[in-house]
Amino acid sequence: MKKFTKVMSVVCASAMAITVLAGCGSSSDSSTASSGSAESEAAGVFKIGAIGPLTGGAAAYGNAVVNGAQVAVDEINAAGGINGYQVELRGEDDEMDSQKSVNAYNSLKDWGMQMLVGSTTSAASIAVSEYTKEDNMFQLTPSGSAVDCVKYDNVFRVCFSDPAQGTASAQYIGQNKLATKIGIIYDSSDVYSSGIYQTFVTEAANQGLEIVSQEAFTADNKTDFSVQLQKAKDGGAELVFLPIYYNEASLILQQANTMGFKPVFFGCDGLDGILTVENFDTSIAEGTMLLTPFAADATDDATKKFVTTYEQKYQVTPNQFAADSYDAVYAIKAAAEKAGLTPEQSVSEICEALKSAMTEITVDGITSRGMTWEASGEPNKEPKAVRIESGAYVSAQ
Repeated sequence: MKKFTKVMSVVCASAMAITVLAGCGSSSDSSTASSGSAESEAAGVFKIGAIGPLTGGAAAYGNAVVNGAQVAVDEINAAGGINGYQVELRGEDDEMDSQKSVNAYNSLKDWGMQMLVGSTTSAASIAVSEYTKEDNMFQLTPSGSAVDCVKYDNVFRVCFSDPAQGTASAQYIGQNKLATKIGIIYDSSDVYSSGIYQTFVTEAANQGLEIVSQEAFTADNKTDFSVQLQKAKDGGAELVFLPIYYNEASLILQQANTMGFKPVFFGCDGLDGILTVENFDTSIAEGTMLLTPFAADATDDATKKFVTTYEQKYQVTPNQFAADSYDAVYAIKAAAEKAGLTPEQSVSEICEALKSAMTEITVDGITSRGMTWEASGEPNKEPKAVRIESGAYVSAQ
């Protein structure tokens, strides 16, 4: 699939792992907490923090982010570290709550964090960015896809922005002739879902796709989707686009199955994790597709090594969230080496150096080879798509 232009180059993101954070430097390691960069200098280590929902309904995302980052840190340390210095990672739980994400950020500052991988979800990442901007702390979110996640110059991302996910999804559906009549079910109360929905509709017209239903739900009404599904069915939808999170998507698929409605379901990174929903019959998801920069069954050496290591360490297959986080840590390494950073530098000095270096590096990651970044914080990389077959993700191209 061709590489998207600068306007469309962003990274997608995605979560099949709900695991215990063994070896992840989790927030339970309170004995390691300290303040400022003095401890980092004394210990001769770089300290990277990570924030995400490690418990609760979105735990599949946050655990994958921390776990993916830990795999990268372990590899980097084994290979000699960053500029000869070892790296420590510590993950904090925000339960997908913006205020708790800010609290997690403050805990990581007390620990001595110098760079942040996070937050995992968009609203939390935006909230935390107000504080990283004030502190001039470098922030690289692996999966915060809302436009405002990178509104400040100290924040970069490794995932597709919401608008780009919507446009890229419509292009993929149209170019691969997956369907001509499209139904949409989205969360009008969620910035992630609404952002993807709006650009999808615009690009669908360019692709000659007919939108036969556009039905919303809200955070206060997300258990019964019978009305939305019936309208899509009555409109003759061959494909239903779901720019939503996996918990709601699992209910939609179950209810569609009960109705005997069997279109192709197509989502974005928020759909990743649907195979991990408790008591969900994964056979119902057979044929479901999602746009993602990562496919665990890819045959390149880098992906195979990552998947094997991750599965051995956490007993689950990594998803796109884990892969984006893994690439985020390697992007920090590349930028830190480009800038010649050392742990004794202040948080602000590190941030200023990384902001410049991020626009000068190229990273051959597992989510895309030849990744680069704009000063706007947006990455340039290629999207991919996966399809669920026999309870697992397989490459769709």
